[in-house]
Amino acid sequence: MITKLKEISTAPLPCKICGAEAALFGVVDFAKHCNEARGRRLPLLGKPVYYHRCQGCGFLFTDAFDDWSEANFKTEIYNDEYIEVDPDYREARPTSCAKLVQDLFGASKAELRVLDYGGGGGLLSTTLRSSGFLEAQTFDPFVADFSRPPQGKFDIVTCFETLEHMPDPTAGIAAIVSSTKETGLVLFSTLLQPPDFEAHGVNWWYVGPRNGHVSIFSRAALVRAWQNHGYLTASFNDNLHMAFRSLPGFARHLLKQA
Repeated sequence: MITKLKEISTAPLPCKICGAEAALFGVVDFAKHCNEARGRRLPLLGKPVYYHRCQGCGFLFTDAFDDWSEANFKTEIYNDEYIEVDPDYREARPTSCAKLVQDLFGASKAELRVLDYGGGGGLLSTTLRSSGFLEAQTFDPFVADFSRPPQGKFDIVTCFETLEHMPDPTAGIAAIVSSTKETGLVLFSTLLQPPDFEAHGVNWWYVGPRNGHVSIFSRAALVRAWQNHGYLTASFNDNLHMAFRSLPGFARHLLKQA
């Protein structure tokens, strides 16, 4: 039996990003996940997960899991079956993301310390170390080998497909910022709501509670979330972004790309 979800309130909630009213927007079954387009659907569990959407910044979120502990998330979401709803998790994504980091910052790699925040099994960091980066570490609270909080600050913090998993994105971004040098940069991915999001609603493929996708950003919400911590943002596309206080020298060549 699934861990109890937080009781739903029909009243608007304060937005987790900007504080404006966020009314009920839609509901899906807990079994909905992001791999359904590949033909893999799970049996319905009869556990409704309600999402609210901010009328100010457009941020979409559920508070259904706000009372869960890390143990609850490990049991219900980040368990042995997680690979079925995110088959790119172990190899394909970390391999492609490591190549991306190498392509973007390889010219300065001998001087750069990298932290992969929410880095799963650590493949991305292992790849970067073997390619010549000064240092590359992994932090992931749901993976025993990498659950110890990182020490020190890093030139680059990567955070691929992680922000959408944060029940408290403000606290999550604060933790990322705390590991980033004042002159550092955060390279991250999270897919932004498309222009026709209201037509899709919570049926949009990226809304997937079984994947742990509890926070879905609009562009305005993404900008606001990082501004709250004194960071600027720039996007390469609707999925790949970077955040910084001031663009560091090792990333100046990216100005024409973002």
